Amino acid sequence: MCAPPTRPTLPRPAALPDPDDTVPNAADRALFRAAAAGTVPLQRPAQPQPPGLQPTPPRAIPLQLARDERAVLREAMSDALDLDHLLETDATLSWRRQGIGVDTVRKLRRGHWTIQNEIDLHGLRSDEAREALGQFLRTAVQRGWRCVRVIHGKGLSSPQREPVLKPKVRSWLIQRDEVMAYVQARPCDGGAGALVLLLRAARRER
Repeated sequence: MCAPPTRPTLPRPAALPDPDDTVPNAADRALFRAAAAGTVPLQRPAQPQPPGLQPTPPRAIPLQLARDERAVLREAMSDALDLDHLLETDATLSWRRQGIGVDTVRKLRRGHWTIQNEIDLHGLRSDEAREALGQFLRTAVQRGWRCVRVIHGKGLSSPQREPVLKPKVRSWLIQRDEVMAYVQARPCDGGAGALVLLLRAARRER
């Protein structure tokens, strides 16, 4: 009688580790910190940039746009404008746009409107002053300023003590649609070295 075949003995599967044994506890972390004390992390070598490649592309400079804006500004405010026939004949050399009454100029001279902001052009070259004034007037209209002051100086430090910016600023202002009228500032607001402007109200969008 044949003996039944013996079955091969399979190895017992290894016991799975206790989940609690795989998570580092406080003692394990302390032991690791002690063993790693004094070590320095390896520095990753910097990858050289390919020749001619910049890490960050430079910001584009709209040179032509800037040139166009300066050209428009120069055309909008010319130095070759005769003021004699445009200014009132009073001592303050005030100016008002057609349609603006004399009472408005009188109120402006008396400080009826509060000066909301100002720009000081004293010490700037002519081109710098013209560009700064144009930007200031655009900002004033955008922000709804109605009364502002422009300081051009009295010209006492100019060659031959003749004012340079003073007549130019007056000429520039009457060429700007934003300006409704201007008067020489009161002594407390700058006197002969400044002008007080009344600007048009900002157009309301429907």
